[in-house]
Amino acid sequence: MTIFHISAECFPIAKVGGLGDVVGALPKYQNKLGETSSVIMPFYNNKFTHSHTFKKVFSGRFNLGRTFNFDILTLEDNTLGYDLYLVHIPELLYTDYVYSSNDTERFLGFQIAALDWLVQLKTLPDIVHCHDHHTGLIPFMMSQSYAYHKLRNTPTVITIHNGQYQGWFSHNKIHLIPPFDFSKAGLLDWKHLINPLASAIKCAWKVTTVSPNYMEELKFAANGLEDLLRYESGKCVGILNGIDDKVWDPATDDSLIKNYSVKTANSGKKVNKEWLCKEFNLNPELPLFAFIGRLVGEKGADLLPEIFNNSLYHKNLSIMMLGSGDAVVEQELDRLKNQYPGFYNTYIGYNERLAHILYAAADFLVMPSRVEPCGLNQMYALRYGTVPIVNKVGGLKDTVEDFDNSGFGILHDGATVQEGSFAIHRAINFYNDTDRFKKNRNLIMKIDHSWDSSAQVYINLYNSLIL
Repeated sequence: MTIFHISAECFPIAKVGGLGDVVGALPKYQNKLGETSSVIMPFYNNKFTHSHTFKKVFSGRFNLGRTFNFDILTLEDNTLGYDLYLVHIPELLYTDYVYSSNDTERFLGFQIAALDWLVQLKTLPDIVHCHDHHTGLIPFMMSQSYAYHKLRNTPTVITIHNGQYQGWFSHNKIHLIPPFDFSKAGLLDWKHLINPLASAIKCAWKVTTVSPNYMEELKFAANGLEDLLRYESGKCVGILNGIDDKVWDPATDDSLIKNYSVKTANSGKKVNKEWLCKEFNLNPELPLFAFIGRLVGEKGADLLPEIFNNSLYHKNLSIMMLGSGDAVVEQELDRLKNQYPGFYNTYIGYNERLAHILYAAADFLVMPSRVEPCGLNQMYALRYGTVPIVNKVGGLKDTVEDFDNSGFGILHDGATVQEGSFAIHRAINFYNDTDRFKKNRNLIMKIDHSWDSSAQVYINLYNSLIL
């Protein structure tokens, strides 16, 4: 089976969030299962494209109010585990950022160029798998645009990684979409706007989300798409994301100060913790709590300054915060360093290596998210023997069970300062029960959240559309 994943992000080429991690791993695991799975994404002006060489496999041009030339490039000396194809449109996509204020034209051009290439292949794909609204018009164009008539019987799947972002734009730009029967324009519309995500839900053969619980949540909280998702529920399914257990393996992770396995977790984590605490002036004898991620409302980041302040008052823990986002939240979190020197520190920004070390060093990972379609951080934490403290939403609810209910993590019911603060209080008590805490560490490192099973679930879904 020939599968093409089409996405704005893919690790390690360009990653903003969990979308990049998923698209960088799922095709690799599908190939391991005997399929032919590839990725199509934009060619950005970034470190990856500067440090690798590419060859051209196709050139074309399209009209988007004016004519744009494009190339399809493939990676030479590829060791990713899947074929990578980059859409190079210098005037639209060759940027040092992934997302911007003119993404309607940028990603519409990307989708048109990708389809212009696919439609002329000698062997058409068996499945086109689209990811989020940036590729949401592909199912419509494949089924309705005259230029892609050859692809209309190719099954399409749309995966919703975050339903809050939908790519809305005005009907004034409908002429930018390759010509189609205008009587079908309703397939593009939702609430008087062209809505790429809504169009994908209507036109794709299957709709998936990145966890079962998130699929159910979207039917009641999807930023305006609730009725549509309930109406289309017959073709909707939630499939839990996995993690790349080769990239995220404490036994082989070359980012770590010391590698470790389940058997050597206590000593291995201790070395990483001591290094991190020395580097950031923290006390390694105290339980270490970490936050890793974007400082935005969806992640509950605005709650962190008060939660941390409440917890640090007793000076019986250390906290390390890694992330960036809302400038006000950044300032409030940074300000706490002056109040609690030796107990609290921050790294404002993105640092992949530090993130890996922090997963290995921390005893607990804090995730007070208001919205978490799947969440990968809690799975990385478990893999590294770090106990996740999570709000009971989305994929967090699917992957974490509370230790007081025969589980292994800490759940709280609601994204509030009170709930988050009490969860940290419970965590400290758990940490102080030394034997139970060490046994729990060994347990959580054995939990299998690899992509192996989820990749097979997707293959079964594809087969149900082909057969």
